Amino acid sequence: MPMNIPNLITVLRVLLIPIFILLFYMPYHWSYMAASAVFAFAAATDWLDGYLARRLEQSTPFGAFLDPVADKLMVAVALVLLVQAHANLWLTLPAAVIISR
Repeated sequence: MPMNIPNLITVLRVLLIPIFILLFYMPYHWSYMAASAVFAFAAATDWLDGYLARRLEQSTPFGAFLDPVADKLMVAVALVLLVQAHANLWLTLPAAVIISR
């Protein structure tokens, strides 16, 4: 498994998921904002790892596999947390459709 900079950034995105969950469940008034910041940072690193892989010509099969997996995991976790915290049909149904794709 070649660990170049784009792959390390992708792995970082996967490692941010437990931090995102922890922040989401913290009982402080700022915890949702902090979780949102982690999610936004993960989204920015999603763009960055793809840009660097192309720019530095460091695309790998591992990165091509892990990048969409990391995206799906982060989005699925975020949707499950939102549905769990604010359950209603208008949120649950679209979340289920998005996760099932």
